[in-house]
Formats: sequence, C-alpha cells, structure tokens
Amino acid sequence: MGYIKNILAAIGMVSLSVFFIFATQKGPSDDTSVVLEENRANDYNVYALAMPENLNFAGEEMPLSDPDVYERMDRELLVNTYWQSNGLLMFKRAQKYFPIIEPILKKYGVPDDFKYLAVIESGLTNAVSPAGARGVWQIMAATARENGLEVNDNVDERYHLEKATEVACKYLNKSKAQFGSWTLAAAAYNAGNAGISNRMKEQGGNNFYDLLLGEETGRYIFRIVALKEIMNNPKKYGFNFDKSDLYKGIPTRKVTIDGPVADFVAFAKDHGINYKILKLHNPWLRETRLNNKTGKQYIIDIPEAGYYPGR
Repeated sequence: MGYIKNILAAIGMVSLSVFFIFATQKGPSDDTSVVLEENRANDYNVYALAMPENLNFAGEEMPLSDPDVYERMDRELLVNTYWQSNGLLMFKRAQKYFPIIEPILKKYGVPDDFKYLAVIESGLTNAVSPAGARGVWQIMAATARENGLEVNDNVDERYHLEKATEVACKYLNKSKAQFGSWTLAAAAYNAGNAGISNRMKEQGGNNFYDLLLGEETGRYIFRIVALKEIMNNPKKYGFNFDKSDLYKGIPTRKVTIDGPVADFVAFAKDHGINYKILKLHNPWLRETRLNNKTGKQYIIDIPEAGYYPGR
C-alpha cells in the first residue's frame, strides 16, 4: 500500500507541473482567430446572382419584368449554379452527346435550344422514370411505338440516341403546329399536348408564362433556360475545366445484321470486344440474344480499335 501511495503522490506532482506549464503558456491571440476565420471565409463563398438580360427560349423572350417569372428564373439559376457536381457532369456529357443531337434537331427544323431539354429530362443518361419513360429523351413506350420505334424484350429503341432524337423532334414539331409557340411545345413535352391544351382552355391563357401549371411543368422552361445560360457561360457561373476534362465520343464502325443473333457475348468476342462494351455502344439491345424472326435490318456500333485497354 505504501508503494502505491508513493506512486500516486508522484503522479499528482507531475499533474500539477503539467497544469502549471499549460497555464503559463500563451493561448492563441484574438488576432490569430480573426485571421483563421478570414481564411475560412475566403475558401468558399455563395453569392446572389445577377439576372441576365434578354433571356429567351428558342428565340421567344422570357418576360422578366413579371415578378413571378423573375423569381422562378432566379430560383433555377441558383439551384443549378450551386449544384456544382451535377453541373460539371452536364458539361462533360454534353461534349460527348451534343454533336449527335445537334444535327438531328437541325434536320427537323427544331431550334438548337431543345438540346437543353434533353439535359433536364435525363442528365444525358439512359434514365428510367417512375412512370416508365426511358432514354435520354424520356419517351414513353406508347409514344415510341406510335412514332415507329421498336419496344419489346429484345430491343428498346428509346435507348437508341439517334432514333429517339428523331422521335422527340417529330413530337415537338406537332406540338409547335398545335400551339404556335416553341415554349408551349417544350412544356407539352413534359405535360402532354392534351395537358397543356386543357390548362389553356380552363384558364383562358395562350402563353406559358400566364398559365398556372403543376410544380414540374411550371419549372420546366426555367430549368431549360437556366442550363442553357450556365452551359454557355461556364466561367461566369464558376465552372472551371479544360477541354481535356470533358468526355469524348468514341468512333465506331457499323455492322449490319438481318437475321437472329443467338449469343451477343460470342458476337462481341468475334468483333474484338466484350459484351459490356457492346452494350455501352448499343444500349437499345436489351438481351444477350436477338430473335429477329422477320429478317429486319439492324445496325450495330462496334468501337474502333485502340480506345479500350487491350483492344
């Protein structure tokens, strides 16, 4: 017991000594704290955004003098500017997919601004909505079939970017013919032609900005215009990247088939790739086989050699 008491006494003396040393040391000055706080403040800042002048969609002016329109546009600019990770992905993917979409829009006489509709619909991915819309253009199965796309267990051409873009263009041109406005045509892409027509009749309005619409459709045009503004002015909105940071399209060669394919895994190996790569370039192929009892002609994209490791 005496031995233990001696140890405890020694520990007590050391503790007092340590306490005395720390007590006499000078703590951080107020000046140092201020400097640290200033440094932290300079690390990241969030700013209110100046509203751009003369915003428009497909050449149709957005009436920013209307305070409701101003606030809704301000919301979408803020949300999409400060959702930085998503914004950077849109820049990266656009480099890969816009060159495919743009000439098709031009071919069908659809304004170039509609490529931003695809951005807000799917983030330029082959997304699937809770309602069952699929692909970059988020097309429902019935609409796809009505416009000549094949949709079944074997093949779903809503995932075929070129063909799906053509269907979107046809739909948009019909809507423009019905409503006389590209802005309303874009809103109808979200709510349906009947949905927009019914709201116009109920409310006696003939302008998107004068209609009271549901949450999603009500934000729709503002989201498109916000992405258009940000993606055309990356530095202005704080997005910094080099061209080398953006995703690149991989050149492909076309292989035509007009009969069944029993095994796409073997098919891919025969063409110097694996099944995963085959699917990346042909997402509209939904199974590892193709029945094709009718002898329909399909074109398969095979990536050129040298773009994937070992191939």
